[in-house]
Amino acid sequence: MFIDFAHIEVSSGKGGDGAVAFRREKYVPKGGPSGGNGGRGGSVIFEAHSNLSTLLDFKYKRKFFAGNGQPGANSLKDGRNGKDVIIKVPTGTIVKDAETDEVILDLSENGERKVLFNGGTGGKGNSNFATPTRRTPRFATKGKPGTYAKLVLELKLIADVGLVGFPNSGKSTLISKISAAKPKIADYPFTTLEPNLGIVSYKDFQSFTVADIPGIIEGAHLGKGLGLKFLRHIERTKILLFLIDITSEDYQKDFNTLYNELKKYSKKLVEKQIIVSLSKSDLIQEKEIDSLNKIKFKKIKTPTFVFSSVTGQGLDYLLDVLWETLNHQQ
Repeated sequence: MFIDFAHIEVSSGKGGDGAVAFRREKYVPKGGPSGGNGGRGGSVIFEAHSNLSTLLDFKYKRKFFAGNGQPGANSLKDGRNGKDVIIKVPTGTIVKDAETDEVILDLSENGERKVLFNGGTGGKGNSNFATPTRRTPRFATKGKPGTYAKLVLELKLIADVGLVGFPNSGKSTLISKISAAKPKIADYPFTTLEPNLGIVSYKDFQSFTVADIPGIIEGAHLGKGLGLKFLRHIERTKILLFLIDITSEDYQKDFNTLYNELKKYSKKLVEKQIIVSLSKSDLIQEKEIDSLNKIKFKKIKTPTFVFSSVTGQGLDYLLDVLWETLNHQQ
């Protein structure tokens, strides 16, 4: 099950209290202070892992509390530090404060490790406060409290190319043909109910990643259909590939609807490199393809690409263009 949103609670550990103690050796008539320091509380640490692909685990475990530091003891013995809590999340996870919606962490690199909250510092034992004029201090300090917070985790897929289109525009068929991803494919709307990520093997052992999100409909930015829920997954992509069904009655209208929905969701989306294609060319006469390649869409400077995932017509050329465009952006 693909889960890309979760609520959790976290807390770093409290520092241990310092100790008040005095030396009591048999042959030391005037034993000095010997209280040890309290241990540091455990920290809350996030780690990003590319082998994780969902936030499903957080559906069952929602509380992550680090260990408290142990109090100091006599004979200058310091308390043990509290155990850190390490929270493993998929690469591409954003950590937000649940109350303010502020982004606290953005874990976009595999293996990235970030401390969210340090544990409370331990208190000082009375041995730290001895001076020539105060030889028997009878006080110590308390450990500092940990930090508690309610958090929201959001997963945003990290891909080079994001596929954008209406339901049944051929996105799932395309990603199944050019990668090893096996999304559900059928002749009815919203076959894709969750994002799919595919790795495209390109010439000479090279590769790039493609993300397919559920189809967008008009009003997606307002929550209609499934688009709004998953539009976040193309926010990190470098290129947006629009797929418009070649049997549509109005290509420009379809493009405008898709473009405007992205823009209303986030203006940053339409600032990305956009390539427009007409899919399902196997449904028209081959002699019509040349004229369709010459179609120009408003706001788009790149040429229009016509292809068929079923027959493979135009697919190699489309992959060449995607690869070259990605290389130019590096």
